[in-house]
Amino acid sequence: MADYNWNERHIITFSPETVALETKDLHVYYGQKEAIKGIDMQFEKNKITALIGPSGCGKSTYLRSLNRMNDTIDIAKVTGEILYEGIDVNRKDMNVYEVRKHIGMVFQRPNPFAKSIYNNITFPHERAGVRDKKVLDELVETSLKQAALWDQVKDDLHKSALSLSGGQQQKLCIARAISVKPEILLMDEPAASLDPIATMQLEETMMDLKKNYTIIIVTHNMQQAARASDYTAFFYLGDLIEYDKTSQVFQNAKLPSTRDYITGRFG
Repeated sequence: MADYNWNERHIITFSPETVALETKDLHVYYGQKEAIKGIDMQFEKNKITALIGPSGCGKSTYLRSLNRMNDTIDIAKVTGEILYEGIDVNRKDMNVYEVRKHIGMVFQRPNPFAKSIYNNITFPHERAGVRDKKVLDELVETSLKQAALWDQVKDDLHKSALSLSGGQQQKLCIARAISVKPEILLMDEPAASLDPIATMQLEETMMDLKKNYTIIIVTHNMQQAARASDYTAFFYLGDLIEYDKTSQVFQNAKLPSTRDYITGRFG
């Protein structure tokens, strides 16, 4: 590998009124190991931001910190601020379940509940006390339409979600996440287990969803980042190295390390 100056940084910022989410001096530790090293980063509203970098560089760890998913790991400690609408959601007294209503997540592998398609959407709402069938029906239809799945399943809503294809299951998980109307949608390698056609359909869904949501996606797929995102952030060894418009990063990256990673010279 070339002898890069890893102290170099190029990180874009936004005007305050356009920022959906921001981290300040965010560190994540697993025991004694520092996995994320004090990241300052902003995300623009109604845009898709792709986090890229080699395996183990911290991009999924950083993503999971944004809605407190690292709380589920006993040895994890997260310090610094995660600012959503001016509120630090990393405070100890925050209700993490409320946080996740506003900052939803879709995981690497589709994880539908072993319930009907319909009940996958309604389950969190019924647990919250919603009983009105008309309200639930509207939630199901609206969410599935936004996730570009309605036309494929509208006549089979009471079939098991596990009978769907992998791509359809992932769209159902997106529908379930957006049914609670989050502002921000986190996606951790959502196309990793999908075939190329399902991946393309997922990207089209994401690009449609950004009209209503701010999307942050971790991907190993450089082509996917180039095709589907507005902004791209390059992570390396727990640091944010370069962050700019996707067209800028892929066509004229400021730093040699970013250019070499994108062109496959390392990583």
